[in-house]
Amino acid sequence: MESPTEHLMLAAKRILKICSRDMRAWNSKRKTGTFTLPDLPQFCSSERYKMSIMGRTLNPECQNMTDLILDMPRKWQVYDRVRGVALSKERFQFIFKYEHNLGEVLKKRVWTFNEWLVVIGRWVENPTEDYLQFMTVWIQICNIPGNYYTEASIYALGDIIGKVIEIAFDPEKPQSKDYVRVKVNFDVSRMVRHSKVVNLLKGGSTTVWYDFERIP
Repeated sequence: MESPTEHLMLAAKRILKICSRDMRAWNSKRKTGTFTLPDLPQFCSSERYKMSIMGRTLNPECQNMTDLILDMPRKWQVYDRVRGVALSKERFQFIFKYEHNLGEVLKKRVWTFNEWLVVIGRWVENPTEDYLQFMTVWIQICNIPGNYYTEASIYALGDIIGKVIEIAFDPEKPQSKDYVRVKVNFDVSRMVRHSKVVNLLKGGSTTVWYDFERIP
């Protein structure tokens, strides 16, 4: 007949055996399958993140994430009113205390760190595949031939850089600058183009120049 001590030892061995079997099964599932986070409030901070922006660097090798997290609040002049979070080597998040501070940062749109662009956008709960892939920028188009200084031509020339959103041009008003400003949605995966050779309808060609505002 088993003593109480022997009985307890056998029971403990059975429990350890069961736990070991369950742990092996869990590890196997973890390695071969996917893991779904529970759909519970404590696992997601949607309400909290509504006051935040997401961003990405375009040259992670030259844009140290630790330095960016510390330096961008200084550039924005918000200091103790924002908290930065490094999400990866190229993606980050800044959580703001006040809506007007967040709005001012987004209003400028184009920001740089260590002489390279960073792309930012307001946090969204379910981002699309092209989230943070585009940025809205103003470009200046120079050297447009006089007889092609039309809204249609300017639109077509702007579309070379990105989808045109707005043209700061009125054919009925004086044009005191030697360029036309065009707002475009620019794909950051593309190279920044500064010129384009354009063939003219009646022969010949000209080089049209592009200057990206606030982009080095």
